[in-house]
Amino acid sequence: MKIICIDDEPLILNMTVALCRELPNAPEVCGFEKAADALRWLEDHMADIALLDINLPDMNGIELAARLRETDPNLSIIFLTGYSEYAVDAFRLHASGYLLKPVNKQRLKEEVDHAMRWRGEQSGPSERRAQIYARTFGEFDLYANGQVVAFPRSKAKELLAYLIDRQGGSITRATAFAVLWEEGVYDRSMQKQLDVVIRSLRATLKSVGAEDVLEMKQGALRICPEKLDCDLYRFLGGDVNAINTYRGEYMNAYSWASTTEAFLDRMQRRL
Repeated sequence: MKIICIDDEPLILNMTVALCRELPNAPEVCGFEKAADALRWLEDHMADIALLDINLPDMNGIELAARLRETDPNLSIIFLTGYSEYAVDAFRLHASGYLLKPVNKQRLKEEVDHAMRWRGEQSGPSERRAQIYARTFGEFDLYANGQVVAFPRSKAKELLAYLIDRQGGSITRATAFAVLWEEGVYDRSMQKQLDVVIRSLRATLKSVGAEDVLEMKQGALRICPEKLDCDLYRFLGGDVNAINTYRGEYMNAYSWASTTEAFLDRMQRRL
């Protein structure tokens, strides 16, 4: 279980983080004094529960909760405040918990337990590990339990395709941008656009129970080859069926795939 705590009062933040770390199952806990820092952290990490102070200097807690839900619709949110009049706004947002300061350890435990149950109910069957298969020969498609996965953003699908092509190798955000926008300028505006693509990819994978396929650490991205089945990986592993299935076409929609396609052509001629 991973918990993030956001409160602009350092003393209260440290106390809340400490109480969370005393909860059963030894959760991972990260604390932030600024909403913006928490949002940046969530670009590269996942969390189960967010404990939010409603009165933050850089962003209203209700607004922050809405932004967090855009990143992960199943994120459990517990509001932490000294003002009970905010309860109506909190529950309109379907918050899973509401605590008044000062935080009581037993009440915190009860709210966290409730939040995790809420998260499980909202996630439903998609939280169970899906059987994931990536087809790269011909057109690229991803399958979860035999069903084609729909990607709301084509750039998110292409990013996943490129990461699969990298076979577990890490790429930086700058490299991802260069692949997706070959002639683009990696300025602040386009960095935000790339963030939207990455969030979309994470949300799509999570919706089919495959969020662990994508790994993000220190700004770098990679897929975990051991978490999915793939015709390319079978081919490279010497699988006869995969070798016979290859017909000289590999991820047809993407120009950058031609290098791997040429490599597969040479490999097949030698076999």
